Amino acid sequence: MLKSWIAGAVLSLAASASLAQTQTEIVLQYPYPELFAETHKHIAEEFAKERPDIKITLRAPYESYEDATQKVLREAVTNQMPDVTFQGLNRIRVLVDKNIPAQLDDYIAAEKDFDRKGFHQAMFDIGTASGKIYALPFAISLPIVYVNLDLLKQAGGDPNNLPKTWDELIAQAKKIKALGPDINGVTYVWDITGNWLWQAPVFARGGTMLNTDETKVAFNGPEGQFAIRMLARLVNEGGMPNLDQPAMRAAFAAGKTGFHITSTSDLNKVTQMIGGKFALKTHTFPDVVSPNGRLPAGGNVVMILSKDKAKRDAAWEVVKFWAGPKGAAIMAETTGYMPANKVANEVYLKDFYSKNPNNYTAVSQMALLTKWYAFPGDNGLKITDVIKDHMNSIISGARSKEADAVLAEMTADVQKLLPKTTGATR
Repeated sequence: MLKSWIAGAVLSLAASASLAQTQTEIVLQYPYPELFAETHKHIAEEFAKERPDIKITLRAPYESYEDATQKVLREAVTNQMPDVTFQGLNRIRVLVDKNIPAQLDDYIAAEKDFDRKGFHQAMFDIGTASGKIYALPFAISLPIVYVNLDLLKQAGGDPNNLPKTWDELIAQAKKIKALGPDINGVTYVWDITGNWLWQAPVFARGGTMLNTDETKVAFNGPEGQFAIRMLARLVNEGGMPNLDQPAMRAAFAAGKTGFHITSTSDLNKVTQMIGGKFALKTHTFPDVVSPNGRLPAGGNVVMILSKDKAKRDAAWEVVKFWAGPKGAAIMAETTGYMPANKVANEVYLKDFYSKNPNNYTAVSQMALLTKWYAFPGDNGLKITDVIKDHMNSIISGARSKEADAVLAEMTADVQKLLPKTTGATR
């Protein structure tokens, strides 16, 4: 018996050693651990069951999309990049311009029946730059309104007739604010990546960030004027407090805010934080004007950074699984994001949305989805900071009475940072 046990143990150890030697290690790094840590851990566990020949190592997460891009740009110089990275949708352009990520076109072309696994042209379009595919979408978000129905009813609002315009929302926010000195009528998470919720109200009314050949600022037209004045009204009329994103989230979850406008990505976390303290309902983003009104897709994509051919091939298997039906479904169930994979939505999540109507609000806006705009040139990231700083002057109250002047200055500052050449490449 002892000899048999020893022999079995030796064989087991030999098999383990053999597997370890034949495994290809793929280092993966992602942003926002507070939203995605459990998601990636769960997907990695499922992936290991199907592909034991590929070992996933999760590197310490990036703090944010900005942090993710800056680290990859630095690591590209020292050749210390992860094999697979998750980046904000609006950061694809920055990395492609530096020739950092791998093209995926050949991998996609070699796949058989890829569409039956839920992959489709709209998915590929999101990760396309300069006519080539460099990324697959992993988690998609759109801006929505979170509503505290208890405060809404206390202020005389109708839960079955939620505000559809900014005028209606601000008017109701004023009534909620009047319920008490510690109550906020509305919060608007303007600081998400610096400019996402600046683009949203501009795009919602059919506007753009720049003109067609990307040589001139275009957000200073009627759409941008409406957007900047709306932000000022949230402060001046809606009584919006000067809080950062975590503080706004905490105030809403504590039952102290009537309307909280942010990404659908927060839904799972906010729902857990509320814990039944009040009735939560999500609602569509206000004032999306037909026929040209759109909303910028937020969220992140997955890209391959490996330079080694064997690593790159293994990384493609990882990318396929994370963006495929099972990975995408796990992502949707553990966050508030939406999957771009059709099979995930139509098969794996068939009953999920009927049981979780708050998650369906963003899905109902999918027809409005447009690209999260990335500003061109080497100053693209700096432009985001400039927009954020000008928005902050409104939200902080310092210049909430000077919305038009702020827009004029923001326009001039961004114009100075645009590439001098005509028709910047995408």
